[in-house]
Amino acid sequence: MNMPDVVLVDGKPGSVSPLDRGLHFGDGVFETIACRRGRPRFLALHLDRLLQGCERLSIAPGPVETIRTEVEQLAVRTDAAIVKLIVTRGEALARGYAPAGGERATRIALRYSWPHEVAGSWHAGVRAGIASLQLAENAALAGLKHLNRLEMVLAQAERDRRQIRELLLFSSSGHVVSGTMSNIFIVRDGKLETPRLHRCGVAGVMRRVVLREARRAAIGTEEREIVAHDLEEAQEIFLTNARIGIWPVNALETRELAVGPITQRLQTLIEPMLEEPVDA
Repeated sequence: MNMPDVVLVDGKPGSVSPLDRGLHFGDGVFETIACRRGRPRFLALHLDRLLQGCERLSIAPGPVETIRTEVEQLAVRTDAAIVKLIVTRGEALARGYAPAGGERATRIALRYSWPHEVAGSWHAGVRAGIASLQLAENAALAGLKHLNRLEMVLAQAERDRRQIRELLLFSSSGHVVSGTMSNIFIVRDGKLETPRLHRCGVAGVMRRVVLREARRAAIGTEEREIVAHDLEEAQEIFLTNARIGIWPVNALETRELAVGPITQRLQTLIEPMLEEPVDA
């Protein structure tokens, strides 16, 4: 069991109020930050997304430098760790869904040891499938890493039942969105494509890094609506998240796929940033 070895509430050891709106309503956002060699990866990008999420939900998270320092201190003296940072609207001041307006945000930071890795996933790739569950569409929450993750709870339960590394999820309107814990990229005719996340889904930090590095390398990129037919036409498919970096997909359901040259090129560009973490 990979349980946290450190839990901080507003910077100190403690516990969360049973009245916290994050517990009652999923009213908050979170970040999962990979730390290597005593430093958090892409911390500036994680904090940028956290602040954007708080702004859209009208949550005041407190000074960003306080949050930055806390994450950096949790990463120090660890060779490999995961820091989960949660910001909720705080303790409810009244019963009901609507906030009273005077809530004070709660900040929770947890540090976990690095999870077990399956050897070869980075180079040989992983097998993926298509989830039966479809994601609801809500433009007001699209892109946010908010605390309501029940869809992913159900999707990962399906993934585990099928004993497969990752499942790809479609939205209720039939568009490819993401994996249960990852963003998805496809390559067609030398061009890199990834789903637009204007209806639902999480705009991942590693997704942002991959798009940035691809553009710097003069690889054509497009964020667009992707449907099942596009997956069938893809010459390469890979998955990303902040911990794994890039996982090539070597099979989607019964279709075998090669680990292609664009996937390999992007892995080569990004791997140094993962082993010797950069801030942004």
